[in-house]
This record gives sequence, structure tokens and C-alpha cells, in this order.
Amino acid sequence: MDQRDIARIARVSSATVSRVLNGSSLVKPATAERVRRVIEKQKFIPNGSAAALRYGKSSSYGLIIPDITNPFFSEFIRSFQEILAVKNRDVLMASLDHHASRMQESIRRMMVRRVDGIALLAAEIESEPIEALVLNRVPLVTMDRRQTGPGLSDIAINNVSGMNEALEHLRALGHRRIAYIGGDSGLTISDHRRAAFIKAVKRVGLAADPAFLREGNYRISGGEKAMREILAMKTRPTALVTANDMTAIGVLRVLHQTGCPVPQTFSVVGFDDIELSDVIYPPLTTLRLSRQDLADTFVTALEALSRGPRTAGKQYTVGTRLVIRESTGPAPR
Repeated sequence: MDQRDIARIARVSSATVSRVLNGSSLVKPATAERVRRVIEKQKFIPNGSAAALRYGKSSSYGLIIPDITNPFFSEFIRSFQEILAVKNRDVLMASLDHHASRMQESIRRMMVRRVDGIALLAAEIESEPIEALVLNRVPLVTMDRRQTGPGLSDIAINNVSGMNEALEHLRALGHRRIAYIGGDSGLTISDHRRAAFIKAVKRVGLAADPAFLREGNYRISGGEKAMREILAMKTRPTALVTANDMTAIGVLRVLHQTGCPVPQTFSVVGFDDIELSDVIYPPLTTLRLSRQDLADTFVTALEALSRGPRTAGKQYTVGTRLVIRESTGPAPR
């Protein structure tokens, strides 16, 4: 199938299809949308673009993130762009904003623009887009999916090291009832962080009470909802560990609104160490996941895959470590 077939199905000229593929503003919005629907339905990728992808001639990488409003990803973008600028490479970015349906279109747009590889920071995606990438020899590097293959590498986050530090810290402060507010249920990254917390709790000689394991959504709203549920419990924890700093900020907001001072009534530990963590009150104790280290590893992985169309993928690891600030203190009596 070529552009003429797309034009015939969409009832437009080949020139119109070409303009839509190149993002031209000369096409009426309704017509452009009709053409895009046909392209999506037919799973069309221009032959010329696919060929260029095979030989890596664009000097640019694609970057797909799940949520541009999360400071973690904007901080990652800054580091990623700085590294590539030194290498005279550009970045074509897309944010899914928690809409999985945007994945196919984002990947297709990057393939049309002839990127040399794609960094995918969304922990879970449908298998079909990945298959299309590998099929067209586009190097792909994912985050915390724990799967590799020809042209496919992954960067795993070592949650265990930092989580062990966090639980040892809370245990030393006298905390015995420690809760966890995770991310979206079913995501690989959520499962790994939750499992790391449970193992760390047991490692310091405490019990992981199922009632203290709550689900969030990696956003402030998820932290708020989970914290209100915890406050309604008859037996409350004295400390909480969260799946990311945005969740922790939601927790701190609810505790402030309900007159529960931190850390006098609850100790709170985040995850990521976004720049905002040291600005909010009280400054947040958190597990640091270095955006610079993560960006360096993504670039290294992408460059390693560009050596050949069937280069074997590799599993990389980036560690975490505890940063102690003022949101943790001795357990209340």
C-alpha cells in the first residue's frame, strides 16, 4: 500500500496525503482528520520513511512520556535534550497524558519523521506498537518493562536498594505501622515498587499489613484520596511510603488540611526526588531516582542498538537512594 491507495480510500489527492503526513496547515482540519483515520486504520507507514529508519539517517530520537505535567518527566526531558545536543542530535517528543490511545499515533508520527530510535518512558503499552517498531528496525528503549529482544532494550529501576534504606530509616525512628500508597494497578512499574516495599518491610522485621497497602495514580489526586482513606481507619499507620513525589504531595496536602502536622503525627517518604521536593513544607524525605543517570542510560542504550538492525537488546539498571529531609521523624507515642 502506498500514498495513492490512502488517497483513494480517503477520497483526496496524493498531494493532500503528503501534506497531512508532513503536518502541513494547508489541509482543512476535517479533511486532515479523515486522512489520519484512514492511515491509522490501514496501519500505513511511508516506504521512504521506513527505509530511512532502517539506516538511521535522521540524527534524531523520539521520546514518549506518559504525563508532561509530572515534574519528573520535564526534568528528564531537560537532561535528555542536553546530552543529545552535545551529540548534535534532536528530540521529537510526545506526551500521552494518560491516554493509551495516543500511543499508536505518536509512534507512527515519529516513524514518518524518520527518528533513529525511540525512548519510551511509559511503563506499559500495547504489544502491537512495539511489534511494528521491531518489524521496521526502529530501536526501542523502554523503562521498567523488564523485556528485551532484537532491537529492544529496557532500563529497570532498582527500587530495592532505596526502599531498603527507607524502611531501615523509618524502623530506626520507631515506626512499626508503615503504609504504602502505590501507582495505577496492573502497571509493571507499580507492581515492582509495591513488591520492593513489601520485601523491605519484611527485611526490617515488620509485617506488611494488607490494609496499609493502598492504590494511587502517580498524581496528587491519588495521594489525597488514599490518605483520606487511611485517616478513616481505626488503626492508622504512623508512616507512609509513596510510589512517587506527586503522590506524597497529595498526602501532605490532606494532612495539612486536617490539622495533622508532619512529621509529628505521620512521617512521609516520596519517590523520585523532583526539584519541588526540597521546596514544599516540610521538605520531603524521598528516594532519589537521578534524571541525569536515567537520561545517560537511555542515550547509551539507544546508541548501542543503532549498531545494526538486529542488534541484541540489553537490560540496564538505574539505582535509587534515600534522601532524608524533614518529613520524617520519630514515631508518635
